[in-house]
Order: sequence, then structure tokens, then C-alpha cells
Amino acid sequence: MTLFNEMGLSAEIQSAVEALGFVQPTPVQEKVIPFLLENNQDLVALAQTGTGKTAAFGLPIIQQIDAESKTVQALILSPTRELAIQIGKDLENFSKNLKQVKIAVVYGGADIKKQIKDIEKGAQIVVGTPGRTLDLIQRSKLKVNKIEWVVLDEADEMLSMGFKDDLDGILENTPDTKQTLLFSATMPKEIVAISKKYMHDIHEISVGKKNTGTANVEHNYYLVHAKDRYLALKRIADVNPNVYGIIFCRTRAETKDVADKLMQDGYNADALHGDLSQAQRDFVMSRFRGKHLQMLVATDVAARGLDVNDLTHVINYNLPDDPEVYIHRSGRTGRAGKRGISVTLIHMREKGKLKQVEKTVNQPFIKKLVPSGREICEKQLFNLIDKVEKVEVNNEQIGEFMPVIYKKLAWLEREELIKHFVSVEFNRFLKYYENSIDINVDESRHIEKEKRGDRKGKRREDRIRGDRGKSRGGSFNFSRYFFNLGKKNGVNKRAILDLINQNTKGKSIEIGNIDVLKSFSFFEIDSRFEKDITKAFKNVRFKGQKVNIELAKKK
Repeated sequence: MTLFNEMGLSAEIQSAVEALGFVQPTPVQEKVIPFLLENNQDLVALAQTGTGKTAAFGLPIIQQIDAESKTVQALILSPTRELAIQIGKDLENFSKNLKQVKIAVVYGGADIKKQIKDIEKGAQIVVGTPGRTLDLIQRSKLKVNKIEWVVLDEADEMLSMGFKDDLDGILENTPDTKQTLLFSATMPKEIVAISKKYMHDIHEISVGKKNTGTANVEHNYYLVHAKDRYLALKRIADVNPNVYGIIFCRTRAETKDVADKLMQDGYNADALHGDLSQAQRDFVMSRFRGKHLQMLVATDVAARGLDVNDLTHVINYNLPDDPEVYIHRSGRTGRAGKRGISVTLIHMREKGKLKQVEKTVNQPFIKKLVPSGREICEKQLFNLIDKVEKVEVNNEQIGEFMPVIYKKLAWLEREELIKHFVSVEFNRFLKYYENSIDINVDESRHIEKEKRGDRKGKRREDRIRGDRGKSRGGSFNFSRYFFNLGKKNGVNKRAILDLINQNTKGKSIEIGNIDVLKSFSFFEIDSRFEKDITKAFKNVRFKGQKVNIELAKKK
């Protein structure tokens, strides 16, 4: 077992680390720190969020910084301002005994003049979001032509947020001699492309399998009707009185709706979404980090880059379309060796999607039953008793009130007194769940219903194709088209078939094979209608998303 004081860190850094309570490094720190202290190779490190990556790259970089120089030597890029600010604070804590080492943090939505001044004061390390960093480079206020290290932290998140062009613009301005460090929880093809383009002689370190979830997280799912999703959420919250977690929703509107309902029902909850100003966002996050909120309801975009420790639960109000998004969500709990629970609410039609996520995470998902009213009341009752038993009594301050209290309650026997006391808090749960019903889905009934529906739909599709084939003799030459949307956009075969039919009204076009992939699709149509189909799809949208098609190849 390696300790921090055995890793070759300087006395100043070691003292700062000890003051922070660091004794034993996390797995990623144990592998990355010695490597960076001894090697100049480019590095790809696969590690989940919350595994201590900042110290893994920050400590060796700080140790090797030339404190006498006032030029920027290290550039650290992160997907969000929250994460950039957190990284900056961590680096300041690590370098607090090295007074000449200066760190500047740059991000959008803040005073750029102040950020320029911080750089000009001689910052050797700059932490920033891609957009603001590129802006400062283009203004010639941030010079990166002499940097020795570039760190891409949470690189997969940066790409999923659309920062690829910004990253290209930044990296093109950096010297080939720099050491590039790429940290990512997953390894999508876009990350592989960046590593091939900008990195050389790569050394790979992994503290887990590629694109899989952390082993410290238990994955549970609840099968309910879509209309009962909020009721299920409430019961899950009630059966976990000490829940401290993030609830992920698909849209801003749903986020607001769920948060409003929770607050109206008396829960310590609030929302985090793109409509909030930065001041409102900071206020909500301050309350959540201080545990004044038990539940934060958020969209994936709004929650990116949040660094919050000790989450007990991540709750997926909806299952994300992309399994990698699920990995990021669930990775926010179960950190620093602690256990966490990732909960997903699904309905029957999402069972297939759940299997895809389960395969990607490479861990079993446990089906749980939504708790009954009785179970919840029992859990709440014993939680209340535990609180009473463990509450700290201030005898000095409460003492003067006790004679009146004793006199007031003297008529109650011991057993009756306890019942009265417990009922003050317990009665509201008893009343609320008095006539509660079972909202779990009977899976066996729905499987048979779904089979009947599938058979009916298949017969209908075969009939449509059959009728079209007969009308022209049943022999066609097909043209294959690329379609820019896929499964993660909510597209399926039926959706593409409907789009073709809706936008080519009055024409009987034979449709061949339809292949729906994760991010895009392909479909075949009768070659005689190439011009018609290209014209028909010029201004088509699917669920608000612009549809683009182009001819791929003929068969």
C-alpha cells in the first residue's frame, strides 16, 4: 500500500497534502503521479468522475513548474465553469506553500478583464473552459506557444457539449513538444480521434474498464407506468429519509415541473437548468453543497462538471438515450471508496433500452419494487426514533424550561407519552399513505400485450410494402441514403417510415431496408425517386431537430 509521503513529492507539496488529510492515494493517483514525475510521454487516463483526478495531474505538474518564470506553462481545460473553479481551488490548496506559483481560472459569464489581469500577473497554470480559453488566445492575451503541459479533463464531456472545434483551435496553437494528458470516463470514437490527431507515443492508464460504471455503485430500477413516475419518485425519497442526491430529467420543463412538485409537497429540493442566471445557479449549488437541499433536480447539460461529494443516490427520472450518459450520471455517486445507489424509473417499452445500458455498464441492474405505504411509514418511524436517540441534548439551555414541560405532560403515562411524541411527526405519513395503492407494473400481463402489438405492427408494415411491390411488379433498384439522426435522438424504423410517407404525399415510393444506429441511420428507396426524396427532406424536422439526408451508395 503506497502512501503520499512515499511518492516523491516535495516537502512543500507533501505538507499541503497532509493538511488536506490526504494519506493514501486513490487508484488513479497511485498510477498517474509517479508516471508524470518520471516520464514525458503523453497520457490517456480512463477514470470515473470523483476518483481524485485533479490531484493525479495537479500535484506532479505543480512540482515541475518553474516558479521563477512568469510564462504560462500548463493549460488545464474542463467542460464547465463549476469544474474549472473547483480545479483552480484544488490547485491553490496543493500549492499554498509555494508562494510564487500562481493559478488563473478563466471561463465565460465572468469579467474577462479581471481574468486577463490574473494571467498578466504571471500565472504559470491556467485553468479554463474551452470557449473562454480560445477567446483569450485569439485576443493574444493568453499565450500558449511555450506551454509544457495540456490537460483535457473530462474530455468526453467536452466533446458531448460541442467543444470539438474549440479544442482544435486551442491545441493547434500549442507546441508539439508539450506533454498532453487526457482524462476521460469513457472512450467514444471522438476521443480516440483527438488522441490520434494531437497525441504521440501514448501511455494508457486505466482504473476500470473502458466505458463501464464504477464498481461502488449499485444499479436499481423500478418498473412503473409513465403516469406514476412522480408517485414512484416520492415513495423512493420517503423510503430513504437521508437521501442526498441528483434527480436527472430530460428537459428544462420537466426539471422545473418535478422540482416544483417536490417543493410543494414539502421536500428540500430545487431545480438546476439552463434558464437560471449564473447568480441563481450559484445560489442553488451553494445550498445543495451545504446540504440545505436533499435533492437537486437537473438536466444533463446543467449538471455537467458539478463536483459534489457524498451523494447517496442518483435518480434517473428518465433513462437516457445514450448509455454513456448513464455512466456519467451514475458515476456521481459511489465516490472515494463509498457506496452509492443509481436508481432508474422505467416503463415497459424501455426494457430493451435498459438492457443496452446494463451491457455498457457491465454490471447487473436489480429490479426493485416501489415500496408500499406501510413500508415507508415503518422506515420513517424508525428513522425518527434513531434521530431522537442520537440527538445532542443541551442540558444547560433546555434545563430552565423542563419544570413547565414536566408539569404539562405529567398526566401522561410513559407509554402514552412516547406515542404522543412519535405521532407528532409520524401522523402525516400515516395519513398520506393510508389508502395508497400498489403502483408496480405487472410485467407478465404487459409482455403478452406487447407481443400482440408487435405482431399487429409487423403485419401492417409487411402489407404496406407488399402492396407497393405488387403495384410495379415487385422488382426495384434501391438507392441508399444517409440519415443524420439515430437512436439517441429518439429515431426508430417506424419514425423514418412515417417521415418518408408524410413528406412524399401523393407518391407511392417503395422503401427497402432501414438501419437505425446510435447517432445516425440509413434507409433505402426506389432509385427512380432520388430527386423527389432529396427535395422532400429539404426542411424536415424530427422532434425539433433538423433532418439532413444525403445519397450514400446504390445497391
